[in-house]
Amino acid sequence: MIVNLRIEGGFAIIEFDQPESKVNVLSASALKELDGIIAQLSSRQDLKGLCVLSKKPDIFIAGADIKEIENITSSSEAEIKAKQGQEILNALEKLSIPSIALINGACLGGGLELALACDYRLAGFGDKVKLGLPEVKLGIIPGFGGTKRLPRLVGLRKGIELIVSGEAISSNEALKIGLVDGLCSQNRLLEQGSEFLRKNQGKRKDHKPKLKGLLNVFLDKTSLGQSILKSQAKKFILKTTKGHYPAPLKALEAVVKNYTSNLDKALEREAGSFGELVIGEICKNLITVFYLIEKYKKARWVQASPREIHKCAVLGAGVMGGGIAQLFSAYGLPVRMKDLNYPALGRGLRQAREVYDYGVKKKKLKANQAALRMGLISTTTDYRGFSNSDLIVEAVVEDMKVKKAVFNELDTIAKPQAILASNTSCLSIAEMSASVKNKERVIGMHFFNPVHRMPLLELIRTPYTSDETVAALAEFSKRIGKTPIVVQDSCGFLVNRILIPYLNEAGFILEEGVSFTRIDQLMLGFGMPMGPFALMDEIGLDVGYKVALLLEEHFGQRMKVPEVFKKVYAQKWFGKKTGKGFYSHKAKSRQPNNELYNLISKRADLTISDDEILKRMVYRMINEAAMCLQEKVCNEPSDVDIGMIMGTGFPPFRGGLIRYGDTLGWDRVVAELEKFSAKFSPQRFKPSAYLVSLVKKRE
Repeated sequence: MIVNLRIEGGFAIIEFDQPESKVNVLSASALKELDGIIAQLSSRQDLKGLCVLSKKPDIFIAGADIKEIENITSSSEAEIKAKQGQEILNALEKLSIPSIALINGACLGGGLELALACDYRLAGFGDKVKLGLPEVKLGIIPGFGGTKRLPRLVGLRKGIELIVSGEAISSNEALKIGLVDGLCSQNRLLEQGSEFLRKNQGKRKDHKPKLKGLLNVFLDKTSLGQSILKSQAKKFILKTTKGHYPAPLKALEAVVKNYTSNLDKALEREAGSFGELVIGEICKNLITVFYLIEKYKKARWVQASPREIHKCAVLGAGVMGGGIAQLFSAYGLPVRMKDLNYPALGRGLRQAREVYDYGVKKKKLKANQAALRMGLISTTTDYRGFSNSDLIVEAVVEDMKVKKAVFNELDTIAKPQAILASNTSCLSIAEMSASVKNKERVIGMHFFNPVHRMPLLELIRTPYTSDETVAALAEFSKRIGKTPIVVQDSCGFLVNRILIPYLNEAGFILEEGVSFTRIDQLMLGFGMPMGPFALMDEIGLDVGYKVALLLEEHFGQRMKVPEVFKKVYAQKWFGKKTGKGFYSHKAKSRQPNNELYNLISKRADLTISDDEILKRMVYRMINEAAMCLQEKVCNEPSDVDIGMIMGTGFPPFRGGLIRYGDTLGWDRVVAELEKFSAKFSPQRFKPSAYLVSLVKKRE
């Protein structure tokens, strides 16, 4: 049994407790059991009220069963399933006795829709309690009445915000907006919930939102105000999604129309939209990405037990060093930051402070919390304090000689069991740490910039790195909010090795006469968060060009760097940091740097289609990813997919780079690469043996 009923003190108590699972989900089986219990309760006249709770610690109901959603094969099937769930929650809402949902943890998706069908909601204190309707993140919309009941309770403005974004909120925020009726300690939820119902005997909850201020009343209650809210929300959605994700727009449409519709019409509309979205390719891909994220959250890369890391040190107070120090301190870790002089340390501290100041400004943390976390960062111009550190991360300049010298010094001052890590983006970890006596404790930690935002962390394993070191840093990565992937010590590692051919190809296409703004717009249209030239300006061509040269040196003509990059580098147009790159940057605006075209000596008079541009750039990434798999730089295709989504922003709605290639068809990808190989360069486009083998397997 998933759903159990007991009677205690005149109150019916429904308990969700999914067997052999850490979480409760609102599966078809759970709904069927709930339906039977509601039918029992509807005929009883002796009860004072109903309490709905979970027996799982820190989990109320985490949502619907995603496997069941994934297995839906038609819109009509989806509509039927949505309507079945709606009918059960309608029956819960219509019970003659007052009901209260006792929310002790994650209350998401179908779980929140169930709670919304109760008369009242009481939530526990604590960070584990989160309420939200995240369906749009799976490419669908709520299907059990959420688009009607949530805005009805919190108002149209807040309802749009929560449903369209899919973001979850804390119990404190939920109380503030009227989503829950009270808060209490977790261990008193049932006691307080029963007492709440006693005090409200004979009363039914008024579902009207509590609106403050004339503006909110105008926006919520008038057709003009509702039109304004819809228009603003639509502009925001199109700006952030570029039209690639249909679910937020469908959700907006449903919320606004349902706000003034009766419940029956609203549920009919909701079920129809749910059915339309759930069978689409985007929904399937986003579910794949959801599984990927869950897989890597739980991944154990080695069997060794991880040892704990309590104190950290960072060598280098530049952009990356300051960012890493801030990240460590944000998770309560004391961190010692070293650089050659105090002005450099000041810049590192300033960078950390800017991240915290932004968090305070956005009300993500309080000023005193920011100050406490900043206080965890201490500075030094020598190695004092480093001997106490469990983890030392070097983030000095990308120069092999400098890094070798640093590791030589660290080997003498670090305690024997301390882990020594490098934040290099492509240099050999084994080479830079050759002088370290105990090479088992050496590993690469490739953070992505900006450190506090980018979720991926590449852990680079040398032939000598021990399982214990990998285990410690894999666990530590999760502790500091990152998703780790373990890759081998190969030039460029995984993400940069796949990304550089894409950037190089953009340069070759530019040299052939295509404007860089057109290329950027095409890749935005494909779904990348920014175009390749805008990305190079963000990274800084001083950094990116050197990485590209190292890959060319290692891999030869396949990684040949376009001449235009060499010329831009010679001009010291490094991007945002110098005010000029492919674009001219002023304050928050940018304009194309048209002087750049003067550097291209031979602009061929070629007409290149959008389709060819996209294929040349994306297929080169696919081919390089296949070579990484062939060489066992990473373990499996999903490493590539999660790495490119989290490390470069490869569009999640395409499911990942390898999944995208699989969707296209490997025979088609290989045929196009062969065509480009004959037309342009066999070194750049020759299909990898790995891709050719995939085609043969499917013949």
